[in-house]
This record gives sequence, structure tokens and C-alpha cells, in this order.
Amino acid sequence: MSDESFADLFQEKTVSRPTTKPGDRIEATVVGISGENIFLDVGAKSEGVISAAELRNEAGELTAGIGDRIRVYLLPKRGGELACTTRLGGGQTTPQEIEEAFQAGIPVEGKVTAEVKGGFSVTVAGHRCFCPFSQMDIRRVEQADAYLDKTFAFKITEYGSQGRNIILSARALQEEQRLRERELLKEQLREGAQVSGTVTSLRDFGAFVDIGGVDGLIPISEIAWGQTDRVEDVLSLGQQVQVVVKRLDWDRDRISLSLRETTENPWDKAAERYPAGSVHQGRVSRLAAFGAFVTLEAGVDGLLHISRLGAGRRIHHPREVVEVGQELTVKIESVDTAQQRIALVPEDYAPREKTEDTPVPPAPREPVSMGTLGDLLKQQLGKKKK
Repeated sequence: MSDESFADLFQEKTVSRPTTKPGDRIEATVVGISGENIFLDVGAKSEGVISAAELRNEAGELTAGIGDRIRVYLLPKRGGELACTTRLGGGQTTPQEIEEAFQAGIPVEGKVTAEVKGGFSVTVAGHRCFCPFSQMDIRRVEQADAYLDKTFAFKITEYGSQGRNIILSARALQEEQRLRERELLKEQLREGAQVSGTVTSLRDFGAFVDIGGVDGLIPISEIAWGQTDRVEDVLSLGQQVQVVVKRLDWDRDRISLSLRETTENPWDKAAERYPAGSVHQGRVSRLAAFGAFVTLEAGVDGLLHISRLGAGRRIHHPREVVEVGQELTVKIESVDTAQQRIALVPEDYAPREKTEDTPVPPAPREPVSMGTLGDLLKQQLGKKKK
């Protein structure tokens, strides 16, 4: 054996493995299958074992084979055997195992069977438990029927009266999961990245989207390139969307997202689509004291200045000649893509020619001379002699 290989072997034997304890969630490798027992390499001196029933699908087929890696929870040792589980609650789980799950913080699997006062009745391996409304979901429970007859993972928060009083929380597990996902996102997420998410809430000012552990906000101004009057006209609860991360502020738990930036900015090609002198159809989107804004396409508005309206007569407000929603045929006067501005004129607009004669200013009057200082003195002396 070479010195190098001996050193490697020595290093492998002497490096201490991270300590684990009941309740820890670890990644293990399937190393053997014997009857109803599946043996796992859990990184300890002895192998772990898990019931094959936990890894069977509805058809009774094993969903994992030798060499596969699975996530399991460590259970307290029984007779020197390192027991593992993906969750408790399947099959006939004993009261002792449920109590051990409570003490070790191991999740249990339960089926919501009924809505009761203040929450839900949940069955965990034949044991009746209770989950308050506030602990059923990380978000507010709007419709209780949506949870009935469904199976969820729960954390046991209270275990009393020898198992006759068991309080559960699905929310606690969801919050723990979100914390893990949040820490992972803090390492991986960057401004400018495009990510997928699920719409979780609609508000007047925008929409909240779960991007995998944290919620970000799409402001209403970032939903579309054009004007969005109502968020619900574009988005719906549960909708899957692609968004761009605009701003990250982990200190205040604020993430700003953009839906519109996943599509082409119409101003990028505005100069090509709307050259000066070209004629287009548009719709009046809003009125201001200085003119009317006309939408040429979603996200591209032009300004029809008040001085260009009135067909030659002076008007005090655009509402005198146009109204919101009116279809107009307009001509492009100028385009400034850097400032995202387009100046418009009516299709038949012609600048007024100046026909009035320019008034001739009066000839300047020559100043009247008062004479020299000597002349003034002579005039004064003459007055005194008289």
C-alpha cells in the first residue's frame, strides 16, 4: 500500500462523522432490500432500516431501489436497531411511536376527516387528533371544504392524556420548509433572474407570488407594458407565472417582481413601427389639461397636444373635441424612444400660416436738447434782471 493511499485511509477512519439524533432529517442511500425491511446507509457505523410499506405506491410497488437516495427521519433506537421513517402515521402506528414522534419532532401523516368547532378533526394511524384552523395552512383558511378527505403532513405540538389529546399543526412544518427554502434562495437568487412562481394573493396594488419559499410582489405597474386597471383582469389565484426579479431586500423581506419584463418591451421597436409621418389608428386612453394620450398598442401611448386640436380654433381643454375611448386616426410627428415619447397630430392637421401683417413699430422720437450748462445759466440770469 502506498503512503498516499494509507494516508487517505487513515483520514477516512479518523475524520469524525457529524453527529445525528432522533428527529433529524437526513439523506440516506438504499443498500439492501430484504422482505419488508429496506436497509439504508445513513452515514453511521450501523445501517438504518425502514419499513418497505413506507416506500410502496398505491399499486404496492416499491418506489425506491438499491442505490437510490431518499430523505428520512431518524427514530429513537429500539434494541440497537437504527430505525428510520419518511413519516409516521401510515399503517398501524402505536401510541408509543406517536409519542416518540412528538418528542423528536418527527412529522406524522394524517387525514382530515371533518370540520369541527375551531378547526379540523384529523386521523393519524387510527388516532383522532385536532388541528386548529390557524394551524392548517401557512395562509388563511378561506374554504374548509378544500381540506376535507385529504392527507397532509403534521407536526405534533401537544401530546397529553396518554394520547387522548393530540394537537397538530401543518403550518409549523410549512414554515420550517419555507425557512429552508428561503435560506437556499438567499444563496442562489439574483436580481435580473427569471423564475417561476404561483400567484397567492391579488390586491388593488399588485399580486403576491410564491417563488419557492418566499413571496414577492408584482406591482400593478409591472404586470403589463400597457395600463392595467384591475389586477384580476390579468392574473388569478393559483396561476403559474414566469417573473423577473427586480429588487431583493432580504433585511425587510421584500422582493419586487416583474411580469411584463418576461415579454418584449414594445418601445424597443417603436421607432421602426411608428416612423415620423406614418398614419395609425389609436384609442384615447386619458385626457390632461395639455392634451390627449392616445394608445397605439399595449404599452405605447402618444401625446396629441392641445395646440394640435380644435381644427384651427382655440380650445381650453381636450374634452371639448375628444373623449376617452374614442378611436382616432393620427399621424406621427416625432418619436423619442429614449424618453418613450411620441408626438402626434390629427391625420388632416396642417399648421396655420401667419396671415396678419406684422405691425410697424413707431419711429423713435429724437430727444429735445436742453442746451449746455452755460446756456442754462444765462437763461436764469436773464429772468432775474427782468
